[in-house]
Amino acid sequence: MDNAILQAIEGFVATPWVYLALFAVAKLDGFFPVVPSETLVVTLGVFAAADGNPNLFLIILVAALGAFTGDHISYYIGRKSGTRIYSRLKPGSRTQKAYDRVGETLEKRGGVVLIIARYIPGGRTAATLTTGATKYPLRYFSRYDAIAAISWAVYSAGIGFLGGAAFEENPLLGVGLGLGLALTIAVLHEGIRMLRERVKRRSAGRAAQQKEAQ
Repeated sequence: MDNAILQAIEGFVATPWVYLALFAVAKLDGFFPVVPSETLVVTLGVFAAADGNPNLFLIILVAALGAFTGDHISYYIGRKSGTRIYSRLKPGSRTQKAYDRVGETLEKRGGVVLIIARYIPGGRTAATLTTGATKYPLRYFSRYDAIAAISWAVYSAGIGFLGGAAFEENPLLGVGLGLGLALTIAVLHEGIRMLRERVKRRSAGRAAQQKEAQ
């Protein structure tokens, strides 16, 4: 069964259609994050290491172009309908908190948040929609988003390539390792972010107590 699945995947990734599929998924993920496109990019990176198909450079290029295109679609959706979309979010929900967090970060750090959010499935959509809704200048958005899309594509394909190189004889294990690495890094990132927020809240609370004591 595994051999049949592997042969089917290998047959598909060896065709030019894989690049069209990659572009479509990366583009769709920019404004409709049903399936994180990292999964596909990492998987293709594994097969690129195993037998050179598909081409690693083309994986990075196509994934970056798809992400860049999808992010701009999300930006324009936010520009046209951002306020209405936000008003429909459930108060206190995870999605609303993500939008609020992105909005606050945009005010403090500007377009740098676009680079950071690109590595967070779901967070990237919140970032681009919020950026559009706040009327952030398109020229700056495009500049930061290009950096975000390229670095994300290199990172995702690179992790897959490392997994494929480690298990060259068994690409399915390489896919598992690549996805595991990506998930571990994402969890560590989220854990560090939550820890930093907790420290900030405690510091703010202590500062408030000191002011009251005075």
